[in-house]
Amino acid sequence: MSFTISEHKNSKRIQVIRLQESDLDKLIFPFKKHTITSLEYKPFSRFSLAKSLDELFENKLSNELVKILNNRKTGTVIIEPEINNKKFDKDFLVKLSTGLAYLIGNPNFDSMTDKYYARFHVKHQDSSDSYLRKAYTNLDLHTDGTYVKEKTDWLIMTKMEEQGVENGESVILHLDDWEHLDELSNNPVGHQDFIWGSPKSKNIEYKVQHPVFKKDKDGKPTISYIDQFPEPKNMEQGLFLQRLSDCLEESKNKVEFPLPAGSTILSNNYFWLHGRKPFKENTNLSRELLRIRGTFF
Repeated sequence: MSFTISEHKNSKRIQVIRLQESDLDKLIFPFKKHTITSLEYKPFSRFSLAKSLDELFENKLSNELVKILNNRKTGTVIIEPEINNKKFDKDFLVKLSTGLAYLIGNPNFDSMTDKYYARFHVKHQDSSDSYLRKAYTNLDLHTDGTYVKEKTDWLIMTKMEEQGVENGESVILHLDDWEHLDELSNNPVGHQDFIWGSPKSKNIEYKVQHPVFKKDKDGKPTISYIDQFPEPKNMEQGLFLQRLSDCLEESKNKVEFPLPAGSTILSNNYFWLHGRKPFKENTNLSRELLRIRGTFF
């Protein structure tokens, strides 16, 4: 097995897989067979790409990813590829992220971009209608897929590139490390149906209903929550959401770290929340991200 797995220096729960340049070199030829357009138009080509990636690592990479993501004690993995060389361009990163996604499951259709993935920039100036692109605002802890009908088991984020960036660290929190989990997950209001909508940029016309908290097959709490999209029906729901938001943001057990450019973070979307700290103001600021989210096979 030519990749290494270690614990992240900031948390034992986060596993780090490093891929060496000599191995990534061997992917250039099989990846060249697939253009970005063919990956977007022909879903079966994505499986072929993922197979090339897995075969390179003797089919061990897929096993490790699935094991880590489904283990409640871990549930997050960071892939750090050694890609300082110019031959590993943005197209290569899209293909690597696609390969990783199709080793664990089927991506959801991303309505924001009408593709199986979304690419977007965070810049100095922004006129969008969601916190996702607001560089100088805290992106509060949340899970993905709160406002869509599809299940969202996992989330992949790849940092494609960044320039003029100071701060803007990734922030994640494991549900079992959260000091207020018992109080809030046992509050009956958290198990009521909430209405969830979304801003225009998400291109979703409908609204969905679901509770904030559910239980998994082992009876442990899972969460589906983002601060911007619930539409509380009454005072009780509104005050519950305020308490939830305050308790998440005040948590002392958040894990904060810079994600190196070219790296990918994969997280279980039921018991990990994620966010981002504000950037330091800079007119040249630019960060490009790629997002894929979906269900396990």
